Amino acid sequence: MTVKVAIAQMNSVVGDLAGNAAQIVEYARRAAEQGTDILVTPELSLVGYPPEDLLLRQAFYLETAQAITALGKQLTLFPGLAVLVGHPAESDGRRYNAVSVLQDGVVKAVYFKRDLPNDMVFDEKRYFSSSTQACVFEVKGVSFGINICEDTWLADAPALARQAGAQVLLVPNGSPYHMGKQHQRYDVMRSNVISQGLSLVYANLVGGQDELIFDGNSFVMDAQGQLQAQLKHCEADLQVIEFDGAQPLPARIEAALSLEAEVYQALVMGVRDYVGKNGFPSVLLGLSGGVDSALVLAIAVDALGADKVRAIMMPSPYTADISWIDSRDMVARTGVRYDEIAISDCFDAFRSTLSKEFAGLKEDTTEENIQARIRGTLLMALSNKYGSIVLTTGNKSEMAVGYCTLYGDMAGGFAVIKDIAKTLVYRLCAYRNTLSAVIPERILTRAPSAELRPDQKDQDSLPPYDILDGIMAMYMEENKARAEIVAAGYKMEDVERITRLIKINEYKRRQAPIGIRITHRAFGRDWRYPITSKFRD
Repeated sequence: MTVKVAIAQMNSVVGDLAGNAAQIVEYARRAAEQGTDILVTPELSLVGYPPEDLLLRQAFYLETAQAITALGKQLTLFPGLAVLVGHPAESDGRRYNAVSVLQDGVVKAVYFKRDLPNDMVFDEKRYFSSSTQACVFEVKGVSFGINICEDTWLADAPALARQAGAQVLLVPNGSPYHMGKQHQRYDVMRSNVISQGLSLVYANLVGGQDELIFDGNSFVMDAQGQLQAQLKHCEADLQVIEFDGAQPLPARIEAALSLEAEVYQALVMGVRDYVGKNGFPSVLLGLSGGVDSALVLAIAVDALGADKVRAIMMPSPYTADISWIDSRDMVARTGVRYDEIAISDCFDAFRSTLSKEFAGLKEDTTEENIQARIRGTLLMALSNKYGSIVLTTGNKSEMAVGYCTLYGDMAGGFAVIKDIAKTLVYRLCAYRNTLSAVIPERILTRAPSAELRPDQKDQDSLPPYDILDGIMAMYMEENKARAEIVAAGYKMEDVERITRLIKINEYKRRQAPIGIRITHRAFGRDWRYPITSKFRD
């Protein structure tokens, strides 16, 4: 006798219990139409993930308990279907990350998460207690065990499920994306299923939640570690997998994507969900004729549609003619609303106002920053007037070394490419142009410049970006010491300069808007360095 197990790769909204419950019911309806026996939804699917300090509020647990009861009644529309629903739960004065198995209006089983991650972007020990109890239930003579996310990155919880009689492991996940994450998942899950002799159903969340991206990429492995099903990347999905006893039968396997394709799709989804889930009607950004703003514009249009994107060109006395030409070319290709607001008069007014104070002093970065701050003020004024959120266009390389202006180009609500190194910016632009040529070629070939003084080039004050990015990755993402970076072939003077700039610009990064995380270590919730510190390794 066969058993059908469905994965609901759903996009929950944190705190929207009614909306998430409605999604679960709709997935259950679609699964039931295909004769499904078990439907697996992601970790904390009923409340969204991660709820963070909502988990410290008693009212959150009370409403969740009520929602579970109501959802159980709604699911009676699908007799015999067992639905795994993730939610926070209270039991004996403790709080748990839980999964309930709802079937025919009753809670058939409950599992509490054993292993609570407390590193990188996770701090579940702040909210939950750990449990050591296995949970196994039977459908059509096959025993199914439950683990939750981190449980299956370690050996104990899968072993306990196996000892309790499980033949197939069902794993609701809230596993956030970073580059290379899917291969890590395969490797770790393969090790566990082979060691325990268990088939595995890995049901991951999809969607953007603040700076985190949940990429979906749910999958099924047999007990030999062979991939039998693979769901979509960065898209909601439903897939039904048929089991012959405990053996999953081959099903749809989505084709693997290039690194550039998967990152680009993650950025598009991150913008779409941040704007949509927070109710912003549209977005606007400053378009400079440079590569960073070109990439952000392309992502925004792909995420939201051209009708919800507005680009503003704000030329100064130092703006090159080709910047005007390329900006106008790109907005013609994308079809967005485009306006030009010159800042020369504003800049002259600032210099006039400050002329007595600055008398006898040379122009320097002060005047450069005034231009950036004029632009930031204009963008925020338009944001206030029209309700559009400002997308900032700074990349990770700039954020690392402070090549950005507080209250200037850092002003805005969402930093789309905050975790994208400059060298990757170019690769993503090239990838986007393989879909359709929306970014003019000259933007990709001209030397990058902030255009805040005559004939300025980024490389006047920074090392070449391939060097900067390599040092940044080793020091910031890989925690390498300066001596190790030099041993890898970088010059000591470059290493010392870049690591010093990373350290002294922490105060700027703390004031930057949140942005999409696509590396395993971004500036944000998994980078927690003190601003005030004398330590140098």
